[in-house]
Amino acid sequence: MDPVYDQPMSDCLFCAIVAGDIPAAIVAETRDTVAFRDISPQAPVHVLVVPRAHHQDAAALASADPALAGRFLADVAAVAEAEGVAGSGHRIVFNTGTDGGQTVGHVHAHLLGGRGMSWPPG
Repeated sequence: MDPVYDQPMSDCLFCAIVAGDIPAAIVAETRDTVAFRDISPQAPVHVLVVPRAHHQDAAALASADPALAGRFLADVAAVAEAEGVAGSGHRIVFNTGTDGGQTVGHVHAHLLGGRGMSWPPG
């Protein structure tokens, strides 16, 4: 068991942020999602968008609730628009598992923008 990736919901940092138990710089909220600024930004715009419902990763979310997965992506797009990076371009990153760089076991999208992105990423 990977202690970071396989976190129980009761120990989930993002569930605590969604519940308001841990402060965050919230930029948007919907019925389904909460978006907040990353505490270690990697671009001028670096917002994390998380579903309110706890799902381990993007595959788990898509399997458990495909409709929510679609609304989640629509909410990420709305945040990109609100942050002013929809027209110029942005990157949406889902880290999955330890090798993929996932450090919190709750699916989240990194919305990065406000500068040119290089390829390949990290």
